[in-house]
Amino acid sequence: MQNDKTTLKDLSIFPADGSDGVFALIDRTATQAGKEELRRHILNPPATYEGLVEVQDTIRFWYAHPELWPAVVLNGTLVMVDKFFESADNISAPPGGFARLLSPAFQKLFNRREYFFTRFSLSHLSDFLNGCSQLVAMAERDGVPALLARELGTMKQELQHRLTPAIMEVNEHTGFSELSTLQYQARREMKNTIYRLMGSYARMDAWQSMARATAEHGWVFPELLPEAPVLFEAEGIYHPLLTNPIAYNTSFGNSRNFLLLTGANMSGKTTYLRALGIGALLAHLGMGAPVRRLRIGFMHGIITNMHAEDNILKGESYFFAEVQRMKHIAARLGQEKPHLALMDELFKGTNVHDAYECTKAVVDGLMNHPNHIMALSTHLYEVAQQFEQDSRILFSYFETNISASGVYQFTYRLKEGISNDRIGYLILQQEGVIDMLRKRS
Repeated sequence: MQNDKTTLKDLSIFPADGSDGVFALIDRTATQAGKEELRRHILNPPATYEGLVEVQDTIRFWYAHPELWPAVVLNGTLVMVDKFFESADNISAPPGGFARLLSPAFQKLFNRREYFFTRFSLSHLSDFLNGCSQLVAMAERDGVPALLARELGTMKQELQHRLTPAIMEVNEHTGFSELSTLQYQARREMKNTIYRLMGSYARMDAWQSMARATAEHGWVFPELLPEAPVLFEAEGIYHPLLTNPIAYNTSFGNSRNFLLLTGANMSGKTTYLRALGIGALLAHLGMGAPVRRLRIGFMHGIITNMHAEDNILKGESYFFAEVQRMKHIAARLGQEKPHLALMDELFKGTNVHDAYECTKAVVDGLMNHPNHIMALSTHLYEVAQQFEQDSRILFSYFETNISASGVYQFTYRLKEGISNDRIGYLILQQEGVIDMLRKRS
């Protein structure tokens, strides 16, 4: 699956303003290396259906067995191990005989910094190797999924190094002479081995993080299906960043793969589209999603057009940015492999007539792409009415209650059909903007 930075920003995965996004909800990693691996996993989800199923099986395993994660390895453990091997290139000779004969008391007194660094770093290296050994022991359990078994097999091979048993036995009683010898040998012989082990550990940290987040939030593992036919069936899907979210039912398929969504401004259209995108993305990470039930066919990418930005330095207007983003979507939809395309209130950077004509042309063009799942929201209900008789299109709207006196209330209820609600003027009036402007200085 390919998702560009704009899509991840539109879906609030990694918010540009520094606020907590979806990433903060799923980051339950124990180490910085695991966090970086989790970020890479989001940027590059599994590229095939088979690969995704393997990842989901692995995350399901950690979901069922969180107690197997080794508590002995902390973020500071890997930081110290990394620092220990960063200085390996400066070691040119083994510890001298005289230095090794000095008692620990003399070592503390005359070479205090080296003494404590050696003991402290080897202690962390011992913890790390013991943690890896605990993970490798899981391979003997029944029901270990294939992807995890391969990773554990790789770790087991790396742990065969001749120094591993001695370092794993290091404790507070280990003599400084032995520690000095071990640190010299480890730095010279184990650097690449340890870094490969750290890579495996980081991947497993990312997997167990997604499993813990799934359990913590009460999310549900989706039923993953091959890419054909296209399918997205969700019961009770909701936006996970909202405190009191409303859940919706959604069903896309081969016969009806395009949703035209209408409703007044602020009625819930953008939030709904984001909920669809986040649910699809989390499913393609192999973890649980914020739904009661989800059946989803494998997709090769999510592409959004929600918040285009102008570029003053390039002399590009907001409208041109919208067009360029739509051009990018058109190129992606030109591929046969299924994508999820989410488009929100297109062509806000031009006048109403142009916006109508452009949106109508886009909807007409989108109907030529039955291999993808697409959703487009608009408050231009006249556009939706132009396609009202097309049975290939799903029509839904967000209901707004408007009283005879002009008081409006958003219900955030999703209904079948087309909305013709217009409340822009009411909002302007209710907020007192018109009265403020009418007052003389």
